[in-house]
Amino acid sequence: MGAVHAKKVVLAYSGGLDTSAIVPWLVENVGCEVIAFVADVGQGEDELAGVEEKARNSGASECHVVDLRQEFIEEYVFPTMITGAVYEGKYLLGTSMARPIIAKKQVEVARKVGADAVSHGCTGKGNDQVRFEATFAALAPDLQVIAPWREWDLRSREQLLAYLAERNVPCSSSLTKIYSRDRNLWHISHEGGLIENPWNAPPEDAWMLTVSPQDAPDEPADVHLTFQCGRPIALNGTKLPGHELVARLNVIAARHGVGRIDLVENRCVGMKSRGLYETPGGTVIVEGLRGLEQLTLDRESLHFRQELGLKFARLVYDGRWFTSVRESISHCCEKIAERTTGEVVVRLYKGTATTIQRKSPFSLYSEDFATFGVDEVYNQKHAEGFIRLFTLPERIAALNGMQLTSGKKALSPEAPGVAPFIGPRTGPVSEPEFEPVRDPIIKEGHAV
Repeated sequence: MGAVHAKKVVLAYSGGLDTSAIVPWLVENVGCEVIAFVADVGQGEDELAGVEEKARNSGASECHVVDLRQEFIEEYVFPTMITGAVYEGKYLLGTSMARPIIAKKQVEVARKVGADAVSHGCTGKGNDQVRFEATFAALAPDLQVIAPWREWDLRSREQLLAYLAERNVPCSSSLTKIYSRDRNLWHISHEGGLIENPWNAPPEDAWMLTVSPQDAPDEPADVHLTFQCGRPIALNGTKLPGHELVARLNVIAARHGVGRIDLVENRCVGMKSRGLYETPGGTVIVEGLRGLEQLTLDRESLHFRQELGLKFARLVYDGRWFTSVRESISHCCEKIAERTTGEVVVRLYKGTATTIQRKSPFSLYSEDFATFGVDEVYNQKHAEGFIRLFTLPERIAALNGMQLTSGKKALSPEAPGVAPFIGPRTGPVSEPEFEPVRDPIIKEGHAV
């Protein structure tokens, strides 16, 4: 491995197989003191139970467990959802959003204990190494970064288990584990095993949070969400902090099979990977937010926000949370969302979440204008002038013989009014001669 001379290292520790092996490996190969840092982002009590004892039994001198659930949801998840960020059309960025806050808190612990290095258990193939280290670079470029998966010669689950057994380090993992998972309050991801072959249908035993849509209740359930400035603040009339709202909604939506996706995605390191994701509560929140935006955002604001959302998703996926461009887009989208306040009802049924009711004090929708019945506020004759101006470029092109077709036939270079292209010329090019067609819509010097 490269020259590392750290005295004290803070490791992002989960208690799983990889990080359980990293603790003794750091002690042996770097000769440092290891402090374990555990981020509680809602991965569940089963994963956190006994984690401090596990860390010390692996060789860590200390273990810091920090509850980040509310901050994760309210300061990372909700601001991301406000932008409309969805990676490659489907992924609600559950793992991606968690990495910046975990790495940020890891740096804070490192400062607190006087560490001179940080470490993580991310592999050299994945996105997470980029996300962690991009945060370290932005917040603590002076700290050394140790990535054992890029250094050691351990390459398989069997080798890791043997490594721990040789050192009498207890580990609850076994060779029977099929899938690699990452869980937090927003979602859970599944990779590996049968999932790696994109021709295999998603194995039913991979899903953990949601029931199969086929087995979901035959009767739909309606969920009432209240939003303020783009953030959900109440569920079914009960005001809740963000992390509690998401937790409750997860249970409701999972019961109806909502939130499953199957995606072959483009990793930021260049390869494609296939993952199964479950985001039950998040799927409902996003659907409700988009439904409310239909009332409150004008077309230009909505379309601009959609463009920003595409960029924001890429930034978050690539781990570039602590950048000026991410911060700038966040400020812009917060401004756009100022009027996205109101109430939405989302219907859950057999794996689907659909907005069926919406209202807002800032609604731009007017039934008086939109009605197909008799109205007294809109003069339909006014549309004629708008359409003439709206279609003016097309009418001018048509009158000059440059009509476009709806089929494969392209505009011919020999069409009337178009000079044929025959390569570079050195001399003057004469204007083509043709007699333009006159039309009463376009008069001498005036377009009406």
